[in-house]
Amino acid sequence: MNKQQLIVELQSKGLQLPQEPLGASGRHGGAGPSDHKAIVVDDTTVMVPVYTGGASASPYVMRAATDPGCLTSDTTLERDGQTVATIDLPHQPKFYGLKTADGIPYSSIALLHSHDVLATTVLQTCMRYGDRDTSCQFCAIGQSLEAGTTIARKTPAQLAEVAEAAVRLDGIQQMVMTTGTPHTPDRGASYLAECAAAIKQRVALPIQAQCEPPDDFSWFARMREAGIDTLGMHLEAVTPEVRSRVMPGKATVSLDVYFEAFKAAVKVFGWGQVSTYILAGLGDRFEDIVTMSDRLIQIGVYPFVVPFVPISGTPMASTPPPDSDFMYRLYSAIGAQLRAAGMSSQDMNSGCAKCGACSALSLFEK
Repeated sequence: MNKQQLIVELQSKGLQLPQEPLGASGRHGGAGPSDHKAIVVDDTTVMVPVYTGGASASPYVMRAATDPGCLTSDTTLERDGQTVATIDLPHQPKFYGLKTADGIPYSSIALLHSHDVLATTVLQTCMRYGDRDTSCQFCAIGQSLEAGTTIARKTPAQLAEVAEAAVRLDGIQQMVMTTGTPHTPDRGASYLAECAAAIKQRVALPIQAQCEPPDDFSWFARMREAGIDTLGMHLEAVTPEVRSRVMPGKATVSLDVYFEAFKAAVKVFGWGQVSTYILAGLGDRFEDIVTMSDRLIQIGVYPFVVPFVPISGTPMASTPPPDSDFMYRLYSAIGAQLRAAGMSSQDMNSGCAKCGACSALSLFEK
């Protein structure tokens, strides 16, 4: 089994942890890569599901030859009892040990993703989340707030303070800021710009912001002027039928509106500096995802395709993740499209696609 196949399988099947090892903690619920843990396989950091139902039945198990609670060079990855790789974990970041002057842990404001990415949800509430008739059926943005591990609104000053410490203490290389969708017409663009401006006053850190398309596309220029380097606007599903079923509220923003927004954003941020998440496994067919990816690439948008991971406590918790063979074929097809267009995740200034840990797609670009 080659490296591509191994990572694709891990992200589809998950990983069993007989005992929680030391290292950077995993994610339970919340926005972003949830119910995952970062592991390092052959110098590649990947986010792997570990807290899902599927992971508990995975053929992959992490083993420590000495103390199961300590990460050593003897930590191995086994498949069906056979060792297939030696693995490592990113260290717990130093900034996690700090608090703001008013006693809020830095880890409640922003978290380490992968091994060098600082990530935060600036507004941990969403106008669609509270009503299952409008909410995205796969989303768990409210879970970490309910658990008390985060706060509802991170202020620009708090984010700047944490970002400066994360760069200084842990060598963070980029930052990703997403947001729940507020009721305002700008869909969070204004607040993301305010937060980015505060961060850039403290530290020179590449930033990606993520939001739904704002009503006024002039927000893109204002976001760029505030210090946002790249933009993510996430489709998740690519066909109207699947969008209406799994994300009924967000589906009211049509694909036509998204493409108008993509084209306007590319003019501001540049070709290859705008991206969109596509969650394979929500119900879209292989052909639909490949066709949509090609359409996106042609207008300068990077299609960041990741396998859907069912999160506990959501309406889609029992939906199985996509088969690893399906993901391998998908990555192969889209990787060929990216190569033909000369588009690479590593050419992005910041963002989820540049990090790449939630997907194996970057391994298929070469």
